[in-house]
Amino acid sequence: MPKNSKVVKRELDDEVIESVKDLLSNEDSSDDAFKKSELMVDDQEEKDVDVEEGSDVEDERPAWNSKLQYILAQVGFSVGLGNVWRFPYLCQKNGGGAYLVPYLILLLIIGIPLFFLELAVGQRIRRGSIGVWNYISPKLGGIGFASCVVCFFVALYYNVIIGWSLFYFSQSFQHPLPWDQCPLVKNASHTFVEPECEKSSATTYYWYREALNISSSLSESGGLNWKMTICLLAAWVMVCLAMIKGIQSSGKIMYFSSLFPYVVLLCFLIRGLLLNGSVDGIRHMFTPKLEIMLEPKVWREAATQVFFALGLGFGGVIAFSSYNKRDNNCHFDAVLVSFINFFTSVLATLVVFAVLGFKANIINEKCVTQNSEKILKLLKMGNLSQDMIPHHINFSSITAEDYNLVYDIIQKVKEEQFDSLGLKSCQIEDELDKAVQGTGLAFIAFTEAMTHFPASPFWSVMFFLMLVNLGLGSMFGTIEGIITPIVDTFKVRKEILTVICCLVAFFIGLIFVQRSGNYFVTMFDDYSATLPLLIVVILENIAVIRIYGIDKFMEDLKDMLGFSPSQYYYYMWKYVSPFVLLCLLVASIVQMGLSPPGYNAWIEDTAMEEFHSYPTWGMIVCISLMVLAILPVPIVFMVRRCNLIDDSSGSLASVSYKRGRIIKEPVNMEGDNTSLIHGKSPSEVPSPNFGKNIYRKQTGSPTLDTAPNGRYGIGYLMADMPDMPESDL
Repeated sequence: MPKNSKVVKRELDDEVIESVKDLLSNEDSSDDAFKKSELMVDDQEEKDVDVEEGSDVEDERPAWNSKLQYILAQVGFSVGLGNVWRFPYLCQKNGGGAYLVPYLILLLIIGIPLFFLELAVGQRIRRGSIGVWNYISPKLGGIGFASCVVCFFVALYYNVIIGWSLFYFSQSFQHPLPWDQCPLVKNASHTFVEPECEKSSATTYYWYREALNISSSLSESGGLNWKMTICLLAAWVMVCLAMIKGIQSSGKIMYFSSLFPYVVLLCFLIRGLLLNGSVDGIRHMFTPKLEIMLEPKVWREAATQVFFALGLGFGGVIAFSSYNKRDNNCHFDAVLVSFINFFTSVLATLVVFAVLGFKANIINEKCVTQNSEKILKLLKMGNLSQDMIPHHINFSSITAEDYNLVYDIIQKVKEEQFDSLGLKSCQIEDELDKAVQGTGLAFIAFTEAMTHFPASPFWSVMFFLMLVNLGLGSMFGTIEGIITPIVDTFKVRKEILTVICCLVAFFIGLIFVQRSGNYFVTMFDDYSATLPLLIVVILENIAVIRIYGIDKFMEDLKDMLGFSPSQYYYYMWKYVSPFVLLCLLVASIVQMGLSPPGYNAWIEDTAMEEFHSYPTWGMIVCISLMVLAILPVPIVFMVRRCNLIDDSSGSLASVSYKRGRIIKEPVNMEGDNTSLIHGKSPSEVPSPNFGKNIYRKQTGSPTLDTAPNGRYGIGYLMADMPDMPESDL
């Protein structure tokens, strides 16, 4: 065969397995030859030929149709509901514009480096989370299983929120909107306003009573809410249909689900800036409170938000990146997606506070009108003197500034009797300081503001359709974090697994559409993901940096990217990020210990929320969620440590990885004449010629559980072709 041939085919008559030590000693001399070599593995059922990069032979693994599709998928996964209803709340609560400083610092310290790390390992090994961590160290293979469990827990309740959004979306096609006014109740004698609604508000009543029909405690299930059950079923059907073909089906949907929310946010921003009071909301939002920024709680919450905003630890990032080509610039992707996520959060914050400023302005005007009428009554009754009212004040068209002037004068003159007058200070800042987040922001505060919009049904349709798309984008990544690792590991059909996964999740998710379901959503949100994901990401960092080796990982990055990554990442991965993650873990445990475990229950009689502690069985469920999520890590470690699974019987370790290809090893190795199987030491085996050799992963070796040094693969052994003329090598 010609010496300069790019593809060399060889028949395997007698395989010679060389030790990892011999492989390492000859790595450099065989470096270039390896890149051009061909891999041929004969199996009883199939033959898999690996060809050099740049050939026309397509990889068996699915791939993204375009770089844009991949970026949109990562953006859709990372940009979710938290960007719209969590980030604005944290920004308002933790110092306004000053909160952006710790957020950006922590984004650079833990966000981008860890996001880059997950993208790199997924692209390098081209497997889901289970395969990636089993590949790096079988003893840490439980990290991937833990990610799958957390993804499943999150998917259970996250799709319920999409179901809620679908319900509101379906109710938005009517004018006036059904939550615009309190309903009237008729009896035999007269008609009156629903008391529960009158004590709260129209949107609050609609959320708790019409939508959720909520019970008064966690223990009172109240049966299924059939409206929400149907919406949950619709949400799971949408997810199943989008994911059934993997990235071939979900990738196309990403063009709409990832881009549509930006169209809606821009429309809302333009509309919001034209509303009266929107500037007050934005000014309040970005007025920095520097003294708050120095509090440790602010940094802890900023780190938590960075951590979850990028979807670290879920496995979705790894799954999506595993469908990339090996030479894709994942560093550029990490920086781009991270900053898109950040600017989306800022855009959503502008929209939210422009709309909330408009809402606060309306509420403030009502407050001024009502209290001005009280002052007029007090003047007529003689409780207040006309002399204390400035002459330019006209109560028929009084402004907020004039009312506050009168209020201050009355408060000074009638200092002792002031409380008995029943007057309120109507300050727009007081209304804006009422921090709301989560469902309270989306389904109550924002919904109430939209009722005052011209053409309110149109804006309501757009808003809830945006929430559905934001939720679906995150759900695609979450489900991919479950499906891809299982398909890669256990070789099941993706279509069947997707349908089964969605069916099981729907039936388990019925606990969230009971009348008490909202309390279970709170429980899962608080306990199923936070601590387990922190532990998962810490272990990921240890696995890559300590076990695989940071120097070897940097070499892999250089090989993939074509350039050496900045030493900044070296120090972040090795020192700073692990330290910050450990501090965040400790702070989260302390915070969880100091905060009494419980939930806010809606009390129908008082039309108010009331804090309830979890019952004993509720505490058991909370603890079980955390334990079950992280349990795979110690189980897999002990199984591997004690050799309870025979790796030679077609288990996880019997899959070889090479340059993005997956080559299944022969299960029956009895006929193999290799030295290791027959008990020969490496020194008794003739050294192979190191030119264009055949690399494959060792099977049945219980001691090779960590990654030996090697640029192109972990655990590869070399077999020489005997009787091959040296001139052909």
